[in-house]
Amino acid sequence: MNPGRAAVEFANTILTTEDAAIGTTPRDVVWTHRKVTLYRYRSSRREHAVPVLLVFALINRPTIFDLREGSSFVAYLLDEGFDVFLLDWGEPDDEDADMGLEAYVCDELPWGIRETLRAAEADEVSLLGWCIGGTLCAMHCALARDTAVRNLALLTTPIDTTDSRYGRWVARDSFDVDLVADAYPAIPGRMIDFANKLLKPKTNFWDTYANLWEATREGKARRDAYQPMGKWVADNPPFPSRAYREWITWMYKENRLVRGRMRLRGRRVDLRAIDQNLLVVTAGADHIAPPPGTAPIFELVSSEDVTHFDRPGGHIGLMAGSRAREEIWPDLAGWLAERSSQ
Repeated sequence: MNPGRAAVEFANTILTTEDAAIGTTPRDVVWTHRKVTLYRYRSSRREHAVPVLLVFALINRPTIFDLREGSSFVAYLLDEGFDVFLLDWGEPDDEDADMGLEAYVCDELPWGIRETLRAAEADEVSLLGWCIGGTLCAMHCALARDTAVRNLALLTTPIDTTDSRYGRWVARDSFDVDLVADAYPAIPGRMIDFANKLLKPKTNFWDTYANLWEATREGKARRDAYQPMGKWVADNPPFPSRAYREWITWMYKENRLVRGRMRLRGRRVDLRAIDQNLLVVTAGADHIAPPPGTAPIFELVSSEDVTHFDRPGGHIGLMAGSRAREEIWPDLAGWLAERSSQ
């Protein structure tokens, strides 16, 4: 492609990214509370008795589970016969400044599980959490001894933050989390996203665009793949200030979870109480939740059925990259299917 035409195509791809359609799999609202919404995806071929509840992080949108046609983990699970639900944390604003980790772990998540069971007419559920969502799911199972969770799947989940690159940034004394949390009732998502991208500045601020430019010049650029991911990456909901303060302080500055010092509503979050069928997925190039920071969970839980999938890729690319459909989705669906009969 000649340089002039390539430049126009490159600019057009960048400037129309916001028009990309993401999260298009048909779904229905099951339940709402404050900003939280529980969705159920429509399906005519439910084959497994245990429904799957998907839980993502408090930053970015859970539409990463349903990014685009042909690259939707939700659609893949539906095709495999699962009854699929998704918990969307929504768009917190200033009135949600009081929402701390306990609100998510002790209220919203258990209520979402309750409503999933009610809608699915089921007694048990498979909980699949990704990133911070995985940590919240692990905390729930560690606290709720009577939980209906049969299967617990944790994808690129922070557990021990000791040697993580992110931890080295925010755990140091010079990072004043109180200064940030006191300034904003809800921390702007764009601010958190910009800071996160600085962990890999060349990749995030240069390589993404350089690679798109080269692909455009060679006539190989795939707008249908680039734009949905670009739109998702740029869409960052606010983070309630209390939850942000607690997440940074308790998980990174004090590393309470792995040290057995995390307490929510006066109860200790004891990972040894986790006895569900457990799947842990790590990504070799993950700089947010590196495998060594997730691995300690294997020595802390009481689960007898424990599986570990370690795959190439990064924190998001593992599940949403071009090879995810072949390299990890079949294994996840197979693991769930084996443990989702009556």
